[in-house]
Amino acid sequence: MNSYDIIIIGGGLAGLIAANLLAKKQRRVLLIEKKGYPFHRVCGEYVSNEVRDFLDKEDLFPHEMDIADINTFQLTSVKGKSFSMPLDMGGFGISRYLLDDFLYKKSLSAGAEVLVNTQAEAVAFDSKADQFLITVSNGNTFECKHVIGAFGKRSKIDKALNRDFIKKRSAYIGVKYHIKTDLDPSTIALHNFEGGYCGINKIENDKFNLCYLGSRDQLRETGNIEEMERKFLWENPFLKRIWLESEFLFDRPEVINEINFMPKKAIENHMIMVGDAAGLITPLCGNGMAIAIHSGKLAAEAILTQADRKAIEANYLHTWSKYFKRRLWIGRKVQTLFGTKGASEFAVSIIKNSDFIARHIMKQTHGNPI
Repeated sequence: MNSYDIIIIGGGLAGLIAANLLAKKQRRVLLIEKKGYPFHRVCGEYVSNEVRDFLDKEDLFPHEMDIADINTFQLTSVKGKSFSMPLDMGGFGISRYLLDDFLYKKSLSAGAEVLVNTQAEAVAFDSKADQFLITVSNGNTFECKHVIGAFGKRSKIDKALNRDFIKKRSAYIGVKYHIKTDLDPSTIALHNFEGGYCGINKIENDKFNLCYLGSRDQLRETGNIEEMERKFLWENPFLKRIWLESEFLFDRPEVINEINFMPKKAIENHMIMVGDAAGLITPLCGNGMAIAIHSGKLAAEAILTQADRKAIEANYLHTWSKYFKRRLWIGRKVQTLFGTKGASEFAVSIIKNSDFIARHIMKQTHGNPI
């Protein structure tokens, strides 16, 4: 009973999408998630419409929920210079608290088994038996033919694999709130501040998600999140007004450390990496959730359509590179234009005065409908 066709480590969007698709095709699937649904994640909570048709087709779009339709992008500089433009494709806003729980329940209905509140501790590949052995936090072990790594930005498994990015410290932290405020519900905004940038968009039930990428050094300098926000984020007048005029709904913010945008390998020790485990797109591009969904789809399709491990890995590496490698690279380059006073003023001025440049950047960091 501890043997599966596929084990998925991590129950975020990528892992849940793969679990749904594989279970629908009668594969024996186990998904291991270290937390219990529903729960909050540090995330921008905006999904590009490039994945909406796919979600509809697979009955994985939460139509019964209060989805926020988003069709406009706003960008502001540290000093408050502002620029807005329509989003050709647009997207929708929904919290990970609701969306992940919805997809989790869909996975169970499709026939996947899900082990929650359980940490995957070790993954070993036996080349002679051509299978994996996974040990979890309660001491149980599981065997499987294939492993999908969907464990997010940074995990124990990354450390066990000694992945390249894990060896280097990152200067970034991520902070998230849910707020009630008087903002345009159809706009996703990106507000620059010295050391980072903050995204805001509507989600469900008259709430907005506020999530920012900040500086570890600034947090050390000020001593706590609140003082860091007052000293650095409030320098942008848009952000100061949002903080002063909004109702913050969390008792304390959700915070994660060591956000690293270094390139990662899409296959590690025969594990198929999906979502953030395969590589993070910079938050300013607003497509992390869509890429996670798409990569989960690609991993499932590779397993379902290819005959053996070598073919599965070759197929996934090819499709992952085709759809995401350039987008992630451009995201890293574009990020250099933001997060400092001088760079943000320059970037907003250039984009504001060149519709061609603005649309070119948008096109290069977004995918086509899948």
